[in-house]
Amino acid sequence: MIENDLAARGAEYLRKLSLEIPNRRTGSPGNRAATDFFAERLVSAGFRVETPWFECIDWVQQGASLQVGAETFVAQVSPYSPGCLVNGSLVVISTLYELESAQPAGHVLLLRGEIAKEQLMPKSFPFYNPEEHQKIIAALERRPPLTIIAATTENPEMAGAVYPFPLLEDGDFDIPSVFMAEAEGNHLAAHAGEEACVRISAKRSPASGCNVVASKGDPARRVVLFAHIDAKDGTPGAIDNAAGSVVLLLLAELLADYTGELGVEIVAMNGEDYYSVPGEKLYLELNQDRFGEIVLGINIDGPGYIEGKSAYSLYNCPSELDLAVRETLSTYPGLVEGEPWYQGDHGLFLLHQRPVLVITSEQVLELERNIVHSVKDRPEIVDPSKLAELALALHDLIVLLDRTLEPGSIR
Repeated sequence: MIENDLAARGAEYLRKLSLEIPNRRTGSPGNRAATDFFAERLVSAGFRVETPWFECIDWVQQGASLQVGAETFVAQVSPYSPGCLVNGSLVVISTLYELESAQPAGHVLLLRGEIAKEQLMPKSFPFYNPEEHQKIIAALERRPPLTIIAATTENPEMAGAVYPFPLLEDGDFDIPSVFMAEAEGNHLAAHAGEEACVRISAKRSPASGCNVVASKGDPARRVVLFAHIDAKDGTPGAIDNAAGSVVLLLLAELLADYTGELGVEIVAMNGEDYYSVPGEKLYLELNQDRFGEIVLGINIDGPGYIEGKSAYSLYNCPSELDLAVRETLSTYPGLVEGEPWYQGDHGLFLLHQRPVLVITSEQVLELERNIVHSVKDRPEIVDPSKLAELALALHDLIVLLDRTLEPGSIR
């Protein structure tokens, strides 16, 4: 009965976060509504709640137009691009070598082929930034074109299920840009040297956002559970990651009467799908000398897919903790051990060599290829009963760890 009640509330919370709140992009009014809702529910469950704030930008756009002579081309505005209205001759570039040798200043630049094969990491992204990406950005900024057109295909590892994907998604990069499908780019490339007119209707504005950090018990010896609450612009973000936030809300309700000595910290992380991950950087800043206090970090990202089971993976866990986690989760039939998965906020804890448990869906790679970051990420693809099962399993794990782990046993 308790699982049915949890599932019903989970379905309600899922609809709230992914449908009733229209857009959870970081810095938006919807994002603030989501963090307010999460904080209110955690206060109701008896947690101490803090909402540390960070500065960011919000961004809105109303489309783009691209014309060469009498011919028009289909293009989409790159996320966080500034607006523009420019005319210039079209230059086509396919490799970094060509870009470093070219003189694109004052021209409209089309990037296609090898140089546009994967999404470029934002300039201020702190955890991963390949040298080749840095060289491309540096070359573009050294001799900035009037605007950039990127012709792309698919890049599920970086951009999820979006096709075509935006080559540039960076509020710190000030050259206006659009993106289009590879076939459209090949058609456009035939007009190299001709005059192109590009209009981008978009605007950046100063904004702010916050993490929600809720705690009980001893903060100097704690389990930290986190899920990112933001979503990409234009997607309901049901499985990525309203579902993870719902698991935390249900768990908080199960822990309403928790009085254990082991600290429990529940974090709605804000900005995982934002170009500069401000929530993660703020959490690092506020905990720079405290990661040694963390007994276990648990990241919940993309759980509850209607196909397959929930999947977990473990990292850096000493034998006593490893055994406790496996024994607890094995009692729940909907949970299985999955493949290692490194694309999420748990990187914060791996960087500090803390024990980590990651929970997602067994079909996570299929989700990345076909659902994530797209309009298809709706509540219908999430099974609330799976979210309820995860909340119950995590509750049992916390109770077990509070009862069995000796202070100082996890270092």
